[in-house]
Amino acid sequence: MKLKFSKMQGLGNDFVVLDAVRNAALAKLSPAQAKFLADRHFGVGCDQILIVQKPTRPDVDFRYRIFNADGGEVEQCGNGARCFVRFVHDEHLSDKRAIKVETQCGVLTLTLEESGEVTVDMGEPHFQPDEIPFISDSETVLHALDVNGKSIDISVVSMGNPHAVQVVPDAEAFPVHIDGPVIESHPRFPKRVNAGFMQVDSRNTIHLRVYERGAGETLACGTGACAAVVAGIRRGLLDSPVRVTTHGGDLSIAWAGDGHSVMMTGPAVTVFTGTIEIPDAND
Repeated sequence: MKLKFSKMQGLGNDFVVLDAVRNAALAKLSPAQAKFLADRHFGVGCDQILIVQKPTRPDVDFRYRIFNADGGEVEQCGNGARCFVRFVHDEHLSDKRAIKVETQCGVLTLTLEESGEVTVDMGEPHFQPDEIPFISDSETVLHALDVNGKSIDISVVSMGNPHAVQVVPDAEAFPVHIDGPVIESHPRFPKRVNAGFMQVDSRNTIHLRVYERGAGETLACGTGACAAVVAGIRRGLLDSPVRVTTHGGDLSIAWAGDGHSVMMTGPAVTVFTGTIEIPDAND
């Protein structure tokens, strides 16, 4: 099957974006086809695939689905959401500055700012263990977790997808590629988890690395940045808004506390467009 695609990135977190509004067949992309597209040797190469679809309800503008590089479908992606609104504008699918999009985890409001950056209303964070999901008898700000023979303190947050955030003294020096896979697949996270490693630089600035579920470490993770800031504010370490520095660049995250949405602002860029032949779903 031959398909058109756009390659996009938000702070180096990169995506293949497919237009299933004009080509409804793309909505049936299989996990194996998504994995092929994400392959950096045989496909286009990306952290995730985003599929833009017509809405299934009257109060939103679009629907979109997200596949990780391993072919698994996931609920949410902050950097992908910013690329989504840039894509629908560039492809003339909408001329609205603010659009509403349905995802697996609910409705997002995405706003294309005059500066060219995108602000995403990420919704309220959730902390109940069964909403993560995380196996625990209590909802506390910190949970002890056994990782590679040591006990670490983590905050668990759902931003529509699961996150485990720990504070580390030096994000650059921390063994993310050793601890990240262990946390991602820890048995206390039944659906796996995104592992965040946060270095607090000041009340309003952090450095962050994230080992993403199904993708490994990425240059940036939008939901991971939101989760880290929320965790830091709840622990009394941070004040909103917070500048989050990742390997791919900076995001601005604001959260006014319980009962309020997390607001994320950052860039979204189209890298190139093209066509590619991919295997049929039954190949």
